[in-house]
Amino acid sequence: MLVLAGAFNIIAGLAALFRPDYYVVVAGELLVFDFVVWGWVWLAAGVLQAATGAGCLGGQRWARITGVGLAGLAAIGHLAFLAAFPLWELASIALSVLVIYALVVPDKDAVG
Repeated sequence: MLVLAGAFNIIAGLAALFRPDYYVVVAGELLVFDFVVWGWVWLAAGVLQAATGAGCLGGQRWARITGVGLAGLAAIGHLAFLAAFPLWELASIALSVLVIYALVVPDKDAVG
């Protein structure tokens, strides 16, 4: 799920960088920054989330901890970007919450 959230953030970042007219608000209506800055933020966050997701698939504890932090920051960032594309941002916030849940709640067969 973390890799999927990262892929969605990469897509959002590329859309903000290459097609800022895709979003329905002008840059002044965003809570913070403009579309170019948000494009780089989402692109970097997406790459970090995808790499962390790969670490989670490898069973790394650091990746689980980092994934929770990145998903929390992404959820907050999606709140700031909410005016640009509300439905996508709400879905991304929900996905971030699910990622946090999946990384925090232990598997029922987990030992120790």
